[in-house]
Amino acid sequence: MNRADLADFLRRARARLGPSDVGLTAGARRRTPGLRREEVAQLAGMSVDYYTRLEQSRGPRPSRQMLTALARALRLTEDERDHLFHLTGEQPPRREATSTHVRPGLLLVLDRLHDTPAMVVTDCGEVLAQNALSRALSGDVLARPPRGRNMIRRFFLDPAVQELFPPEDRPERAREQVAGLRAVASARPTDPEPAALVAELRAASEEFAHLWDEHHVAVRRASTKRFRHPAIGVLELDCEVLVNSDHNQQLVIHTARPGTESYERLQLLRVVGLQDLTPTGNPTGHPELLAEQKD
Repeated sequence: MNRADLADFLRRARARLGPSDVGLTAGARRRTPGLRREEVAQLAGMSVDYYTRLEQSRGPRPSRQMLTALARALRLTEDERDHLFHLTGEQPPRREATSTHVRPGLLLVLDRLHDTPAMVVTDCGEVLAQNALSRALSGDVLARPPRGRNMIRRFFLDPAVQELFPPEDRPERAREQVAGLRAVASARPTDPEPAALVAELRAASEEFAHLWDEHHVAVRRASTKRFRHPAIGVLELDCEVLVNSDHNQQLVIHTARPGTESYERLQLLRVVGLQDLTPTGNPTGHPELLAEQKD
């Protein structure tokens, strides 16, 4: 591990970003350009002390999960992310057809969506990034173990997800999930990722297996959905899906129509939602990262 070069790279990457680049408010006047260390730590879900030690060439070797969180916090390109991994003696993640590295431009758009829930997902349903209001609406998906970050798997295998939607809406939501996955599997017949997910869900969920055999297919597009929040109630939201040029990552945005009860509830969620869902003592919602820092 090259601690000196790692420290230099982190400092320079931090210096080139401003608060507005990552969805933060500037606050008081800054003596130096760039993000503060505590802001990077907040974005990456780690303690300020841990990040400070990395910039001072005296930190322990970060785990792969920590490196991925840093790459996203600092809005690194794929080449820069690979360089970050190499500096710590780690092999970079393999660049597959469906990349799990969110492009800086897409993160920039996500950071600017302060008043509406939004997230970046792969076409196979893997959640890659969420803004604060998305976490308030449906929980911090990235705080879960890797297998718990796929929306389609969670929909059919995680009983807690059933609480997110009114019971009468679940059949339609289930058909949408299966039809969308079939479209992806059909478009990428040699890709093992969608095929493996289909095989897993057919074996584990009778509901999924039944819907899969019906052979419905539909590319994910705009729709209207209802969500149940334990403190706010039911919100009816319009869902827009923006696809990147490679069609393997999607920016999913949920909005409420002005003047409706759902609009008022969404404004209320901005105020109280994160207070209800943030674990005590861990405002970032990354328990795995914080546990690593204590080792």
